[in-house]
Amino acid sequence: MQIRPALEADWPSIWPFFTTIVDSGDSYAYPLDLDLASARELWMERPQGRTTVAVDDEGVVIGSATMGPNRPGRGAHVATASFMVDPAVRRAGVGRALGVEMISWAREAGYRAIQFNAVVETNTAAVALWRDLGFEIVGTVPEAFDHATRGLVGLHVMHKRLV
Repeated sequence: MQIRPALEADWPSIWPFFTTIVDSGDSYAYPLDLDLASARELWMERPQGRTTVAVDDEGVVIGSATMGPNRPGRGAHVATASFMVDPAVRRAGVGRALGVEMISWAREAGYRAIQFNAVVETNTAAVALWRDLGFEIVGTVPEAFDHATRGLVGLHVMHKRLV
């Protein structure tokens, strides 16, 4: 597997798993009626942000991450990111590889910390991964996410110091 910057030409390969993940209703609070162009605008970061893809040995895009400053201005010293892995290859280390690469990028870019604003508390695989990579839950917003099958569940705010 290789992690590299995403190209505009990668978007048609990201879109199928993007829409599958958003439509599942268990991890992303994106609008349910996103079309191809609107979703691309949300996911494909512009500088100072960055979007990456994970590609397998055949060059197939199997995951993606988007990253950049968590807030503008006085909050721009803290990074944030979002991650999606093609459900067909989950549990193969793609999310971990994307996460490790994102942490490295944030350090090299001079960010002081990383904050994930909305990790769904029932997404136990993601919560475990981020904890394993040194993130801590600094708070949980009760009933902030309307899970497709579990109803209202909390959103964790997760944080990792880099300095």
